[in-house]
Amino acid sequence: MNLSGKADSRAIPRSAHGVGRPDHLPWSLKTMSSAPSPATPLLNTPLNALHIELGARMVPFAGYSMPVQYPAGLMAEHHHTRTAAGLFDVSHMGQLRLVGADAAAAFETLMPVDVVGLGVGKQRYGLLLNDEGGIIDDLMFFNRSKDIFVIVNGACKVGDIAHIIERIGHRCQVIPMPERGLLALQGPQAAAVLSRLIPGVEKLVFMTGGDFQWNNADLFITRSGYTGEDGFEISVHESRAEEFARALLAESEVKPIGLGARNSLRLEAGLCLYGNDIDHSTTPPEAALNWAIQKVRRSAGERAGGFPGAGKILSQIDQPETLTRKRVGLIARERIPVREPAVLENLDGQHVGHITSGLLSPTLNQPIALAYVQADHAQPGTEIFAIVRGKSVPMVVSATPFVPTNYFRG
Repeated sequence: MNLSGKADSRAIPRSAHGVGRPDHLPWSLKTMSSAPSPATPLLNTPLNALHIELGARMVPFAGYSMPVQYPAGLMAEHHHTRTAAGLFDVSHMGQLRLVGADAAAAFETLMPVDVVGLGVGKQRYGLLLNDEGGIIDDLMFFNRSKDIFVIVNGACKVGDIAHIIERIGHRCQVIPMPERGLLALQGPQAAAVLSRLIPGVEKLVFMTGGDFQWNNADLFITRSGYTGEDGFEISVHESRAEEFARALLAESEVKPIGLGARNSLRLEAGLCLYGNDIDHSTTPPEAALNWAIQKVRRSAGERAGGFPGAGKILSQIDQPETLTRKRVGLIARERIPVREPAVLENLDGQHVGHITSGLLSPTLNQPIALAYVQADHAQPGTEIFAIVRGKSVPMVVSATPFVPTNYFRG
């Protein structure tokens, strides 16, 4: 059906081009991946040999050689994570500790979120900001009482750590942890699997965690992830990472999952990919991330503001009508994948935005996307057209997540 109501000018031919190809590398990963220069060889995670043994297709990603998919293919890996348990190697991510009595208060000066008020044993999503209020990186941080444990994106970790040391290194110790691997076990059967190896871990609820042991290996585990499913992220010393991964893969419910399915899962959950959906030029209100800024940081009081770009960001929150663009979800009306950086037009053919992440949803069997659009086109139900190979694909602004999340909240 032609949503524009025009008889001929925006007729959409159906095409199978690029639809459902299990070996298709998502454009999001292409844009985040770059071949190293001859002077900068790719790094390997502690599971590199295991990936090769399992037949993974390896690609450059964030400076590492990473598995984009295994022989089963992206679609099978995606559906397996939705129905059972998928094991992801995310050891390219940066792990660090902030240590000292002033660590929480110091870290809070870099982000618009509540660090000081985070309870022991709890985790929170954070946004590292530049002085213009743009997002340097998004991250996760955890109050372990003895320190603040932080996980940052792999492609950003060198710059993030340098930025944190420069800004607050005089107030607390900033200790990178390159010796730690990071695994993610995701899916509805993740808790049952992990509790067989580590009894008691099933008692954790979403965004909580703690210290555990497995065969005398020290693990730090949080109940969290990047797929929209229930699951866990497990920090383990690099010397024990492969052994632990093999123990998980020995469980019948678990299969290895690559970057391709990780991308499609996170997009169905409406989660941002740094470098695509958020970057140093986007503010949290533009990125529809106001929910990540707790009331104590934006209301009157001694802890309100005080973070980089606070004046600009708080003004955008208080006066949303001043925003010129906003991140939204889009669902296509035709089964034609719409990928970044496709241009978006309104019914009159005027440019109103662009796609930042897009693919054919394996769960919904419909093309979905995240995009930035002019603020007056951000209302759910608004009709927009994506230009794909010269053709107009009708899309509708939609709430996210596209697929309901299954986080375990107890």
